[in-house]
Amino acid sequence: MPDDLSTAPHVQKKSQGIGPEVPSHMRAWVLGDPKELKMIEKPVPTPGRAEVLVRVDAVAICATDLEILEYGTPAMVEGGAPFNKDFTPGHEYMGTVAALGPGVDQFAVGDRITVEVHAGCGQCKRCRMGMYTSCHNYGQNYGDHDKGHRANGFTTNGGFAEYVVNNVNTMIPVPDDMSDEEATLVVTAGTSMYGLTELGGLVAGESVVVIGPGPIGLLAVAVAKSLGASPVILVGTRESRNEIGRKLGADIIINPREEDAVARVKELTGKGADYVIDCAGNETTVNQSVQMTNRGGRICLAAFPKNKVNFDLGALAVNNIYLYGIRGEGRSATHRAMAFMAARRFDAGLVHSHTFPLDELPTAIKYAAERIDDAIKVVVSMHKTTTGGDK
Repeated sequence: MPDDLSTAPHVQKKSQGIGPEVPSHMRAWVLGDPKELKMIEKPVPTPGRAEVLVRVDAVAICATDLEILEYGTPAMVEGGAPFNKDFTPGHEYMGTVAALGPGVDQFAVGDRITVEVHAGCGQCKRCRMGMYTSCHNYGQNYGDHDKGHRANGFTTNGGFAEYVVNNVNTMIPVPDDMSDEEATLVVTAGTSMYGLTELGGLVAGESVVVIGPGPIGLLAVAVAKSLGASPVILVGTRESRNEIGRKLGADIIINPREEDAVARVKELTGKGADYVIDCAGNETTVNQSVQMTNRGGRICLAAFPKNKVNFDLGALAVNNIYLYGIRGEGRSATHRAMAFMAARRFDAGLVHSHTFPLDELPTAIKYAAERIDDAIKVVVSMHKTTTGGDK
């Protein structure tokens, strides 16, 4: 399939869904060696059947992007690590429909959309169950091994570029009154929604503890509160982030440097929390999760520990505690998260702290990685041309 829209044989001008301003080439950041990003010029990709060409308007930086840049995983390109393969990372983006592939009538050129990551292959056991984030053909989308799987920014090119191709199943309309920056947060909110509803089956009135006030943790507070959880307890050490958590709906804040988090949760809830989401992902917080969860309760591990973790497995068995791992934002949870955001059930924009232009992506990544100026969610905007990280 040709990459250049101007020479694609099945593509004509606007009558077949191609906007008049789509160029033949674009600027894109690609991953070289570990921690090395290079700006290059690439052909604008061509959307195939059930696909749309998206002009990227804004893209947020996720902690998983930082993992990919340094370690490669969980990205997989051409059957292995993504380094030096002309691969463009970035998965939390939104934009404008610029061109339609054959047979696409769900969207029109000019529509504002945001995206989720995984399209899945659509044919394996997990995809047929709706668990496309656990697709058995993850990364099998190259050469003679192409199984139709897509995970933009992980196994296929992502949003640190001016244009990207998306399967229609991954796209969510953006309301006219929602900013580009806020629209990039639907994946983060969708991940929290997936953990709380599809995996954990949260029931209104149940108690929820969120450990770790990062972007996913803060939006987990917002989603839990919007779903009727009571009380919603946030455990975190950074007071500035704890305050954002309070604005997003946390009923109680616990700073584990000042008090015993497990004892305090049990004091507040009686026998322990009904649901605990660990968004920190280290041995201390995993064990805190086990110790503060009520019998018959649930724990969701929403972070990626870098090392093996020892915890009290016996306590889970004896107390009939359910443990869930989470990978992304499956079962269309992003659509439900967008519904909450569009209805202003919570202000996801509170976690957006800095904005940079595309040319300054390395600086934006540095702010996100080192938490410079108390950075939380850093966004790269294609419309921003001046330097600096102002919101």
